[in-house]
This record gives sequence, C-alpha cells and structure tokens, in this order.
Amino acid sequence: MQEIIIVVLAHNEERRIAACLASLPLGNPAVAIHVVVNGSTDRTAAIARATGGAAVTVHDWPEGGKSRSWNRFILDTPGLAAETFVFVDGDAAILPGSVRALAQALQARPGANAAAGLPANGRRAAAYRREMAASHGIFGDLYALRGSFVARFRASGIRLPDDLVGDDGLVGALAKTNLGPEHDWQDERIAACAEAGFVCEPIRLLAFAGWRNQYRRMINYSVRHFQNRMISAIMCTVGPGGMPTRLVELYSEWLPQFRARRDPQWWWFDRKALARMQAAALQRR
Repeated sequence: MQEIIIVVLAHNEERRIAACLASLPLGNPAVAIHVVVNGSTDRTAAIARATGGAAVTVHDWPEGGKSRSWNRFILDTPGLAAETFVFVDGDAAILPGSVRALAQALQARPGANAAAGLPANGRRAAAYRREMAASHGIFGDLYALRGSFVARFRASGIRLPDDLVGDDGLVGALAKTNLGPEHDWQDERIAACAEAGFVCEPIRLLAFAGWRNQYRRMINYSVRHFQNRMISAIMCTVGPGGMPTRLVELYSEWLPQFRARRDPQWWWFDRKALARMQAAALQRR
C-alpha cells in the first residue's frame, strides 16, 4: 500500500499548475502524485507532465466538473489504496512540510477521518484560520482523508453529485458524520492542522480578468449556497445514500422554495445563480 497519495484537481490552471506541483514533495518515494485535469481547454495537462516528469501521473479527462472528477478518481479508479490521501487544488501552492503534517495529524487523532490545511495568505486568512479551528471546516485547496475512511467511502456506494459545486463541503460533512446521516455529526472527526498551509494567487481586481473571474466565482458561491440547502435536507432525512447522481434532478422540486437573499452582498449573485439553475432544470426536461 502506498503511504501517501496526493490528488491535484485542476481545471484550466496553466498559469498556476507548475507552481502547485513545485510545492509538492516530488522526489519522495513514499508519495504518489496524481494530477486530475478535468474539462480543461488550455495547457494544464501538458505543463503538469513537463513539470512533474516521472514523479507525476496525469489524468486528462475531457469531462468537466470537480466533483465528477473526484468521484471518478477516488471511487472508480481500481487498486487505489494509501494510508493517507491529500487533496490539493491546482491553483494553490502548499507550504513546506504540509503533506507530512496532515498525515501526522491523522495519526495523532485516531478518531478523525480528515485533516484540514489552513490558508496562509489573503486579506481574511487569519479570520478563516480562526473560523476553521472553531468549526472544524475544510477548504478544497488542501485537506487530507484517512485511507481507511476512503476505503469505506468506496465500499458504501455513496457518491458526490456530479454537478455539485465544490467537493469540500460535502466531503467534510461525510467525514463528520462518518458516512452516516446528519444526526451522527461530530466536529472532532475533522482535525484542523496548523502546521499545514496553502497560498493562493490574490485576486487581481485591477485587471479585467480578475473582475470577471471574481464575478463568476460569486455566482458559483451562490449556486453552492442553494445546493447546500438541498444536501442538508437529504442528510437530515434519508442520509447520504439518498444523494442523486446530479442535483439538477431535484431542481424543479426545490427552486420554487428558493429566493435571493436580501443581503446586498448576495442578492444579485443569488438571482444569477437561480436563473442558471432554472435554465439547467428546463434543459433537463
């Protein structure tokens, strides 16, 4: 069994993937690194191969969607086993020693299914670190799962909805409930690892591309907000085994109940998100 498997999930990250890989322990024989390129139209896969060489296995899949790719790699790849699985976003770079620190955090806490790396840069980094320590949350940029938890996940038949926006929220919830319904929730099943950290490229608000990317990101956050309400209801009733293959299957039932939040920060983005979800529901008919 491999000691550590690092999974880098990347979509159109040709600008950042080399820095991401350079921050990983490429020469460590105890660590296997897989770059999962999903639905990219740029040179992400080619740069990953050139940067990582023989130390990196690149999976270049034409289908987009982070959660779909998470399922395909973690749940559907045969023979995948490790003591620790570490997940990194392709636009993040991790601090030295983070991979080992996450593995050690799980070893030190036998009851934890996951360990979370903490943000190390950005205007709100300190606030996020405090919040994650208090709530035992995880960011998709850097987290680890215990290998035995992944094995049970694979055996359970539970899957992330392919169109879920963001894998980290549901993965974190499933770690806290030990793959059970929401009443089995225990925050302590995720360990905040202060010795593991990641840095992301600051948003370039002085450039048009920075504004455009942030605008799209905010709409995605709103879609995630509404999807999370659906997922919470499923977790509180039938449990994670009742997750649909795609959440769009439930949009027609749920959209009449949703309204844009009155908070000025979110009102416009919620409206755009609900319009996107409505269009997806109509397209499915």
